[in-house]
Amino acid sequence: MFTTSPARIMVLTCSTRPGSLGPAIADWFTVTVSPLAARLGVELRSLSLAELALPFLDEEEHPSSGIYRRPHTKRWSELVDAVDGFIVVTPEYNYGMPAPLKNALDYLGREWAWKPMGFISYGNTSAGTRSVQHTKEVATTLRLVPLGATVALRLQDAIVGGRVRRSPRHDAAAEGVLREAVRVSRALRPLREALREGSVEGPVPGSHTRVMTPDDAGEVTVLQRCCWVDEAVDNDSLALAPLRESVDEVACWLDRWTTTGLWRGGRLIAMVRVRREGRIGRIGRLAVVPDMRGAGIGRWLLRRAEGDLGAGCDRIELSTGAGSARNIGLYRSEGFVIDAEEDEVVHLGKALPGDLPTTPALGVG
Repeated sequence: MFTTSPARIMVLTCSTRPGSLGPAIADWFTVTVSPLAARLGVELRSLSLAELALPFLDEEEHPSSGIYRRPHTKRWSELVDAVDGFIVVTPEYNYGMPAPLKNALDYLGREWAWKPMGFISYGNTSAGTRSVQHTKEVATTLRLVPLGATVALRLQDAIVGGRVRRSPRHDAAAEGVLREAVRVSRALRPLREALREGSVEGPVPGSHTRVMTPDDAGEVTVLQRCCWVDEAVDNDSLALAPLRESVDEVACWLDRWTTTGLWRGGRLIAMVRVRREGRIGRIGRLAVVPDMRGAGIGRWLLRRAEGDLGAGCDRIELSTGAGSARNIGLYRSEGFVIDAEEDEVVHLGKALPGDLPTTPALGVG
């Protein structure tokens, strides 16, 4: 599966004890793997539970409900939801994980699902490995996927002057954790996508749809360049915006339009965008990957787009290339009529029921 979206990995420091070695170990890990992260296209996001300062779980509703009322819970949910995996930096307290880590895990539900969790543990005799085993039991219940690759630091061997002693063995182990986190994160992405907030079942088996954000700009750019090659051939022109837009330009219009994407197997296979301008609705960028055409996806998205425009919309307008016979045929079959043709572009419109002309009543008698 190919994806243009960067993997976002949270490096989570779990000890909240003043003077803990956790921050120094997290810094060592981040500095060590940063060159590799840049090569892999990974964004590392560091967070400390001490700075997050979550109180003991104080939500009235069960976390599986996703109903959060406390500001600190909403913030924690947003932080976890925004990343694709975790590297947990944890000590071992009495054969187990620190209480703040257990509490942080217990706060949420859906946000954890189908994300990898790697471990950088530290301690004395066991180098923190019993804390890791304890955490894995909880993590799997939350549908987190613990990694096999780990870094285990024995304090008397690995720590000098409050810092991690640099060693090729530890550096290689740190890079191994990151590599595995990225591989597993990308493999699990289809499962995460299906659980994202606002995601609903799509029109073909195994597909789901949701409203896209500027974070999806990379995938949208790839989809456009895949789909508009046919349009360029049909219209004998390469001067088509979808073929020329940069990722930043796509992100800009994703922020202005309501754009629905359709995924299958972790791959963006179709999209459409809509926007209201007063009582006029505009539809654009209807696209389906070539190997999925003929399955009714374009028609399904077009009808969904009409519904997304909402009440009070009297008319829908869209445009396509004059040589795009397939597109024009679809639009006309859905009730659109050609309004005008100019500069090799066909403009079509459709009056909605509230704006349809009425037939004058016949007089009686």
